[in-house]
Amino acid sequence: MSDALKIAIIGDYNFTFNAHHATNLSLDHSSEFLEFEINYYWIKISEALKHKDVYFNQYDGIWIAPGPIENAFYLNGIFKKIVNKNIPVLITGEGFKIFLEYLITQNQLLSQQEKLISENLVSGSSFERITIEPKSKQFQKLYENFSNVELTSSRYSLYPQLVDQLELGLVDIEAVNHFDDPEIISLRKNDFFVSCAFCPQISSTRDIPHPIIYTFLKMANNTKSSNLN
Repeated sequence: MSDALKIAIIGDYNFTFNAHHATNLSLDHSSEFLEFEINYYWIKISEALKHKDVYFNQYDGIWIAPGPIENAFYLNGIFKKIVNKNIPVLITGEGFKIFLEYLITQNQLLSQQEKLISENLVSGSSFERITIEPKSKQFQKLYENFSNVELTSSRYSLYPQLVDQLELGLVDIEAVNHFDDPEIISLRKNDFFVSCAFCPQISSTRDIPHPIIYTFLKMANNTKSSNLN
């Protein structure tokens, strides 16, 4: 049996998209940094939706890649399949909003409010610089030796009462941006289920791999090891 980590990247890969190319490179950066062998596989969103829940058990980690995401309904179906699994999950980019909308629907949060999340506040396909302000001790530690300036093509403003409802028992707000909107959230019931509105892979380099990405891989390796024991 191979000791290599097996990572599923769910998204519609396009080599012309910088964030997709950077996703692959960032995994290579972290693989070298951690001295883990990693095999990663891109799976189209529509194809991933067709698989039964058990299909995802073969992977040590699941990464929901940035968009463009043509059909949010498909991604909601995938969240339903993986949210209760003991598999580390990382969401980056546009999937952040879709995941929040999934949580709103599944938990019937503030249904009387018409608008809980803004549209994308980054215009066009350009990337915008944002400043990350970690709130939790874990993410403060991750950013100790890494720049807190990140690049994003998706930024959202959340209705304040929605944030309050989410924090009651569902998620932890791990970091906000300089507009004081959540940028990183994690599911409280999972060991590692992290969603970033920005794209940490863009900031990853061979010399300095992104700490969120190598932490995702470390958790995947820990899960793999515990499943073997």
